[in-house]
Amino acid sequence: MSRIPTPATIEAAPAASQPLLVAVKGQLGVVPNLFRLVATSPAALEGYLGMNGALNKGALPAATRERIALAVAEINGCDYCLSAHTYLGKNIAKLDDAEMTANRNGASNDPKADAAVRFAARIVHLRGRVSDGDVSAVRLAGYDDAQIIEIVQHVALNTWTNYINEVAKTEIDFPVVHHQAAA
Repeated sequence: MSRIPTPATIEAAPAASQPLLVAVKGQLGVVPNLFRLVATSPAALEGYLGMNGALNKGALPAATRERIALAVAEINGCDYCLSAHTYLGKNIAKLDDAEMTANRNGASNDPKADAAVRFAARIVHLRGRVSDGDVSAVRLAGYDDAQIIEIVQHVALNTWTNYINEVAKTEIDFPVVHHQAAA
């Protein structure tokens, strides 16, 4: 059960959030619990949708964005985000099970994407205090400075959604995937 009540419908959300949720429904066909939960604060929903929308126009391919989301969710132990991004990874980004397993382990079977996912995992583990070698490795894989900044921004956005879902204990409305217990 969620610690913070999730509006059951678009109409139950604050009035200022309702048009934003209608837009989410138009885009996705449904309004996942995360969006309805965040709609409790119209400002937070607007910020989340704005950053998400801007990053979707960025230089990183959708599959790489999903790979990063899976890595970050696994590291942060967020089952809601693991469930959502496993669903999106499989059905939208067309990632196979072996790839998503690699992503959850902070890697990728695609050589270029591997550098981005490893870099994202390092950012999370080191709280942003990566080394010159970490930045050089992602550059050597073919990522430019704008893409490096986008990787950092995706880590930040995914960490935010992980934290929101963990604080609220958001009810998972995707096929459930659990994080691996820390060794």
